[in-house]
Amino acid sequence: MSEMTYRDALNLAMKEEMRRDPSVVVWGEDVALYEGSFKVTRGLLAEFGEQRVLDTPISENTIVGVAVGAAMGGLRPVAELMTVNFALLAMDQIINHMAKIRFMFGGQTFLPMVVRMPGGGGSQLGAQHSQSLESYFMHCPGLRIAYPTTPADAKGLLKSAIRDNNPVIFLEHELLYNSKGEVPEDPEYLVPFGKASVMREGTDVTIVAYARMSLLALQAADVLEKEGVSCEVIDLRTLNPLDTETFLASARRTGRAVVVEECWRTAGLGGDIAHRIHEACFDTLLAPVGRVAGLDVPMPYSREIEKLCIPRVETITQAVKGVMQWQPT
Repeated sequence: MSEMTYRDALNLAMKEEMRRDPSVVVWGEDVALYEGSFKVTRGLLAEFGEQRVLDTPISENTIVGVAVGAAMGGLRPVAELMTVNFALLAMDQIINHMAKIRFMFGGQTFLPMVVRMPGGGGSQLGAQHSQSLESYFMHCPGLRIAYPTTPADAKGLLKSAIRDNNPVIFLEHELLYNSKGEVPEDPEYLVPFGKASVMREGTDVTIVAYARMSLLALQAADVLEKEGVSCEVIDLRTLNPLDTETFLASARRTGRAVVVEECWRTAGLGGDIAHRIHEACFDTLLAPVGRVAGLDVPMPYSREIEKLCIPRVETITQAVKGVMQWQPT
């Protein structure tokens, strides 16, 4: 095990897979000479050369479209979009081609490709560059979606994504790039899709979260423990496939649940998860499932107002207290 940042864990995952498999290629805007907007592709051009690490024009629809064609032709492209916000320019290729090619060809072709996208708020980048769009991708069948929280999961999930024969949306929270953690050095270290992580065991309430919100949920659990509330924190790791078995079993055991997400509350994935818990655990729930989500507003540029729009430790602790104190009328 070595301690490294989330950024370096992603970089290591790509290097290991490119060394293992010559069909793995990386391309995107400024991924080669500039080594990526967030320096995740640092050193790839120097080690693997311009035939496998390519700078592209500023055209997100083309970046994804070329990756779709290359994957059908036998390569394993890892395409980087500068931010998830620019994915809106590539939604035709993502929704109509990347997600559907394998189905439209009756399974006669694979589509082993990954589109990496940084996202999330909290960096004071304004309304058009601070969005959390995971619900957009979740709504479309045919896409695998990973959103790692820890450096170890960043490495293990990205390696699994690159080896997968299905198209993968790989989301990375911009505020996690500098976070550190222990990462296995084994080049065969993989984190399977569809297996959530129980980051903290508890007996009173289940908190279901993902990405940066999982870390805030852990902090909230520390606060609540001092007040006598035992929280079980589940990090989803992948949003499709979704490990419903783990969070439903936890909710049945604790009798209470709170879902935490950074994306907008309206039509957010937290509503879907809450419904699944209500539907499967109705007879054992002691209170309605709570939800914590981003406010339904365009992200303000003002740092102080921006903070109010994104879930915080305080909002999570308040939601858990609300569930704990709920009484039928």
